[in-house]
Amino acid sequence: RPGLSDGGKLLVVPMVGSHWLSMKEVVEKLSERGHEVVVLVPEVSWHMETTQAYKVVTHPVSQTLEELDNAF
Repeated sequence: RPGLSDGGKLLVVPMVGSHWLSMKEVVEKLSERGHEVVVLVPEVSWHMETTQAYKVVTHPVSQTLEELDNAF
């Protein structure tokens, strides 16, 4: 029977911008605790820095960085 400390597989799909800034620390802690984490990010985004703590997979989007900037 798995315990609370056993690692699992997680797929994380953060929203662009501040949501990722809030989630990044949690994702890194989950990785430290043995979880295998994959973060799915758009090719065009802000603040999506990566570390060795998790794997990043990008997906294509039709939006340019300029369009993203203008939307906000």
